[in-house]
Amino acid sequence: MTGHSAGPSLLYAVKQVELAVRARLDELLRPSGTTVLQYTALTVLARRDGLTSAELARNAFVTPQSMGDLITTLERRDLVTRRRDPRHARRLLISLTPYGHALLARVEPRVQALEEQMVSDLDEAERAGLRGYLNRCRSALTDRPAH
Repeated sequence: MTGHSAGPSLLYAVKQVELAVRARLDELLRPSGTTVLQYTALTVLARRDGLTSAELARNAFVTPQSMGDLITTLERRDLVTRRRDPRHARRLLISLTPYGHALLARVEPRVQALEEQMVSDLDEAERAGLRGYLNRCRSALTDRPAH
């Protein structure tokens, strides 16, 4: 026996959680006219201002081509702005506008409530453990060279 009778694989369980979170995020972001991908990019910029399109793409887990289109859309909505990098004239740095910050502030309480609902059956130690385990799993897949 290979242990498959114990239930779904861990990869399957992680994917199911991701799909459930994405569906709920879609639902709560819809009134703001923002997609999950746009929201992800905005939250990355809120944490790390002045990224290039390529850096933002890596941090938001999308292709550079997809990010280019996404940035154009966000710029049209006045949620982000692009400016020349003073040190490298050919590089454009992306930042949130006041409207971008305001949109995040508006949806943040609902996003936090969703996260709270997701972990509502876990105590503080379990929540801390889950966060640590997920970060270690991500690092194992992203921080090491492929074999």
